Amino acid sequence: MVQPLSAITSKVLDCTLRDGGYYTAWDFPTTIIERYLDAMRAARVDVVELGFRFLRNEGFKGACAYTTDHFIRSLAIPEGLALAVMLNGADLLGEMGLEAALQQLVPESAETSALKMVRIACHFHEFERVLPACDWLKRRGYAVGFNLMQMAGHTREEVSRLASSASDWPVDVLYFADSTGSMKPADVCETVAWLREGWSGALGFHAHDNMGLALQNTLTARTEGVEWLDATITGMGRGPGNVRIEELLIELAEPRANLVPLLALIGEYFAPLKVRHGWGTNAFYYLSGKHAIHPTYVQEMLGDPRYGEEDVLAAIDYLRRQGGQSFRRDMLVSARHLYDETPKGIWSPCDWLEGREVLLLGAGAGVVRHRQALESYIRRTRPVVVALNTQSDLDASLIDLRVACHPVRLLADCETHARLPQPLITPVSSLPTELLMSLHDKQLLDFGLGVRSGRFEVFPQGCVAPNSLVIGYALAVAASGRARRILLAGFDGYPPGDSRNQDMQELFNLFCARQSVPGMVSVTETAYDIPCTSIYGM
Repeated sequence: MVQPLSAITSKVLDCTLRDGGYYTAWDFPTTIIERYLDAMRAARVDVVELGFRFLRNEGFKGACAYTTDHFIRSLAIPEGLALAVMLNGADLLGEMGLEAALQQLVPESAETSALKMVRIACHFHEFERVLPACDWLKRRGYAVGFNLMQMAGHTREEVSRLASSASDWPVDVLYFADSTGSMKPADVCETVAWLREGWSGALGFHAHDNMGLALQNTLTARTEGVEWLDATITGMGRGPGNVRIEELLIELAEPRANLVPLLALIGEYFAPLKVRHGWGTNAFYYLSGKHAIHPTYVQEMLGDPRYGEEDVLAAIDYLRRQGGQSFRRDMLVSARHLYDETPKGIWSPCDWLEGREVLLLGAGAGVVRHRQALESYIRRTRPVVVALNTQSDLDASLIDLRVACHPVRLLADCETHARLPQPLITPVSSLPTELLMSLHDKQLLDFGLGVRSGRFEVFPQGCVAPNSLVIGYALAVAASGRARRILLAGFDGYPPGDSRNQDMQELFNLFCARQSVPGMVSVTETAYDIPCTSIYGM
């Protein structure tokens, strides 16, 4: 039931050092942590979640990844500020066993620890098996919260059943988390109603801001009777981040709150940190929220120079079709490659290329710089000229075929391809229907593409490549067509330090290592370790 705002007593929990730690490896300067704690006390925040307590110690992480009692005692804690940490439910379900894991993670009772609250984050499939941890923690004097992650997409029956299960244990607050940032206010209202079918205790809400609705959703949750509200400074948190606590506190209009220390800390530390790391929503996070895709996929891609805008869009579409609600590293790899391992195709390039010299035109500046020499060579020797994507820096009458395999790039270029006269080699059988409809008037040659890391295999009507780069696909077309020789022009390379150079080099190495493939040579300058000659000496 919706309650008047004046009748609702809200508890604000700030989890900046925990959720924001995904950007800093939970490594925050001690001086900043202590200023942050003072700012939280001045702003009248009820609970501060100092960080995680991870069970595993793999790779460097800062103090807020483990948040030990020893570390907490080293801090100057303002009087009256309650402290919490978060455990991962998965850590409690490992080989060690639940109680042993709890003993290692929470070795002190609340009597000796500065902590007052422990929260446990659980996926739906973990929740009921982790609930017994509540008894263990309550016996040691802690308030206990459970965070049900990835609430969006679950049914009424699932939600109400787990809420009923929680009622059998001494849980102090049951949180639901919009982990994918896909909820709208109506969804929040519905979820609260479903939870109330099985749970009468305190509720909490943890919002993500993929679609720019975190604050609105949080205020909606409050009007629906949700007492505990999560937020972070400037919204700092995984992916697009969370509710901005400075805005939530203004909305709650706590008359005794002093925001001056918080706003000063934002200006001096968190605002520059945001510029450096780039949390906050954007079109990619919006799309991931719309399709209930875990925001870590987007966060990882945006931090990887191998992904251009079209690659991120293509990966999001792939995850939409495959199901990306939970983050999996192997799924991210698959999303980057865009294609399954098994190629599907019906066109053989032998009739076009067998015994012929093939010139592949890339997008590098070398094509423009050496245009005259390249055109002269083509007119003299008549190789089969294959342009990658919409490369059009040479006389169009000299280009015989085009090749493209990136679905988003194809979609962006479909109008251009429709105007270009050359037939288009592309993995037709693996492309989305909506893309094929956009190319329905185009002559398409269906050469299949499968992607498998570390593999380069060529078949009569398709190939398996280590990635979905168009150059690998084009090389496979030439090899499958039994070309006499492959010439490359416009494969200059990316700037030094760009990780895409590594992907390209790996591809070239795998191709050259194969037996029974045509010889390959670049005729314009290239940064890659491949055979090179000069178009001017040919």
